[in-house]
Amino acid sequence: MMGAMSTSAPLEQTSRPGVATSTFSVVDYVVFALVLLLSLAIGLYHAYRGWGGHTIGQLLLADRKMGCFPVALSLLATFQSAVAILGVPSEIYTFGTQYWFLGCSYFLGLLIPAHIFIPVFYRLHLTSAYEYLELRFNKAVRICGTVTFIFQMVIYMGVVLYAPSLALNAVTGFDLWLSVLTLGIVCAFYTALGGLKAVIWTDVFQTLVMFLGQLAVIIVGSAKVGGLGHVWEVAAQNGRISGIELDPDPFVRHTFWTLAFGGVFMMLSLYGVNQAQVQRYLSSRTERAAMLSCYAVFPCQQVVLCMGCLIGLVMYAYYQEYPKSAQQAQAAPDQFVLYFVMDLLQGLPGLPGLFVACLFSGSLSTISSAFNSLATVTIEDLIRPRFPELSEAQATRLSKILAFCYGLLCLGMAYVSSQMGPVLQAAISIFGMVGGPLLGLFCLGMFFPCANPLGAIVGLLAGLIMAFWIGIGSIVTSMGSGVAPSAPNSSSLSPPTNMTTITMATLMPLTTVSRLTGLQRLYKLSYLWYSAHNSTTVIVVGLLVSLLTGGMRGRTLNPGTIYPVWPKVLALLPLSCQKRLSCKSYSQDSPVGGPVSPEKMGNGMLWGSRDQEALAVPEAGATHQGSSPTFILQETSL
Repeated sequence: MMGAMSTSAPLEQTSRPGVATSTFSVVDYVVFALVLLLSLAIGLYHAYRGWGGHTIGQLLLADRKMGCFPVALSLLATFQSAVAILGVPSEIYTFGTQYWFLGCSYFLGLLIPAHIFIPVFYRLHLTSAYEYLELRFNKAVRICGTVTFIFQMVIYMGVVLYAPSLALNAVTGFDLWLSVLTLGIVCAFYTALGGLKAVIWTDVFQTLVMFLGQLAVIIVGSAKVGGLGHVWEVAAQNGRISGIELDPDPFVRHTFWTLAFGGVFMMLSLYGVNQAQVQRYLSSRTERAAMLSCYAVFPCQQVVLCMGCLIGLVMYAYYQEYPKSAQQAQAAPDQFVLYFVMDLLQGLPGLPGLFVACLFSGSLSTISSAFNSLATVTIEDLIRPRFPELSEAQATRLSKILAFCYGLLCLGMAYVSSQMGPVLQAAISIFGMVGGPLLGLFCLGMFFPCANPLGAIVGLLAGLIMAFWIGIGSIVTSMGSGVAPSAPNSSSLSPPTNMTTITMATLMPLTTVSRLTGLQRLYKLSYLWYSAHNSTTVIVVGLLVSLLTGGMRGRTLNPGTIYPVWPKVLALLPLSCQKRLSCKSYSQDSPVGGPVSPEKMGNGMLWGSRDQEALAVPEAGATHQGSSPTFILQETSL
């Protein structure tokens, strides 16, 4: 995030004179308004369907009865916002297809949550992901995690809320802040009333709109320039088709390793431990349905990434044949996509409105998920543990008020995001800087039985300090670097005035990075490595502090909070090696339902043999609010 922020003037918010009003017809307004009204109607339908009878479980987790298909589309829509719809084509247009290799990270980035995080969270029967931190460590660690998540999401929502409103202002002349206000209030309204079920089903509709809007641009654009084959040929001739760049230098902005492996940590912070996604897993009918929904996201993510890349290539080929106006050449990178769409789709009533509706659908799906998840963690992690006497009706009413209040708070953050640079990098950097330490905190607890609460808190603080140190350092070095070096064919995307000296410096690859030394070189770390670097810092510092303070000696460890890494590794080895390295497990030492000593828990052998696992599940009636539940060991066949 910090690497993409600008202290210069905000992005230009004026549209080209005469163009917007002439290309956005009455039909476009009707299509745009219809999509927003249908989104609102779907949300209100689920709100009024249970009016007066909503429980806190229905509002926050859709009564844990959602199917695989809607959950999968909602998982996709949650972070497939206007940020990506505007940012990816701009990235491809400016630098070529190197960014496409981010798709390689999707495999591990979704496989690991499906087989590690989802089983642990689902079997603990959580509502908030940060309940896990109390079960594994203590209440103080849970509060630290919750506060960090709230900070992360409120800032991110500012970016997501501002981006489509800036786009609408650029193409229609609508007042920028009026559209921000309208979007935020409408979304907060149906999210607060309808809860998670309303959010998920509106996500399904909005995902379809996003697909249609992007598909329309690809079809019309490729037809106008002579087909996708010609688009590819033009891009290849001008160096926009990137090969596999195997440079291992983490200070190079985009290489195969940066995108494919640095991106894995970014994906894990999104789909593994982020409350907005975990809440959807937990709303599934069964654990298997939650895992299948995570699997279903993989092909959808690949399709979405390819569509964004194709739009960028079509845009490049289009402007090799058709000249740009002076206003287009001076547009900010993320506005440039909208100008292209308006030029491309003019004379086709309804399609410009569909694409703008596509942008707003992306933002509606993302911010509604954020409002709901923020309300959930606030009430479950901060309020109910402090006020256990809170009744069901009071908790339900309070969750609605909180969702609406977070909507109002994010309106204020939209102004802050107006000071940011390129939207895509700003948004991803936020998750790398704040999401990375959170990922490290969960990994510390899940994979290292010796980690203790003090180590977790110190590790989290160290990760956050490191994140902001590098981020702020990146701002300072960008401000002192002067004019950024030009990218290939950079004349096609000339920066206007002073607004962009710093902004474009975050986009353009720095050819002088090899001459930097010491801390200056560290500040040029690729933004896609932020999450990996910061999560590793949390784990290393957390383990060191834990070992220096005696580990978990004298503390009780819930076996269900640990993922059995050692037994899983043994299962991959030959049988002779397994016999030589294996040790007794709990299912061999203790009767089912019997006590498990903290000493044995600390060994990491918390689970059964290769064919069976000892799963830690809460006893019936156990509650997580304010205290840890009682756990029993239960044999379950894999």
